Amino acid sequence: MSIFSTIRDAIFGHPAAKQQPQPAPQAQPAQKPAMPQLQTPQQPVDVEMVLTQIAASKGNPNLDWRHSIVDLMKLLDLDSSLHNREELAGELGYTGAKDGSAEMNIWLHKKVMEELEKNGGKVPAALKG
Repeated sequence: MSIFSTIRDAIFGHPAAKQQPQPAPQAQPAQKPAMPQLQTPQQPVDVEMVLTQIAASKGNPNLDWRHSIVDLMKLLDLDSSLHNREELAGELGYTGAKDGSAEMNIWLHKKVMEELEKNGGKVPAALKG
């Protein structure tokens, strides 16, 4: 399993993600013939809310998961070593030096948030920039 998939699954599979309110089903008008029901798409997972709940449950206010890929990975109980961040950088298409620099880490955090959004997450602009 890829490192990004592990991050995504840790957030999207968290109990807080499943407790989000779902939209109420809409009633069909009585005069129209019944149409086959398509599955209602699930609400996007509120990434910030889930991560905030995880952080609160762990009681570690020193993790800056909103800005740091290392702290985000630690929050999710993932190995945040340079080796794993290099692997994540490769998965996500980073073309710079995979040396653990601030540039690489900032890019990784931003790209992870963008990918979470592409995969069904609701990510506020403050986490993407």
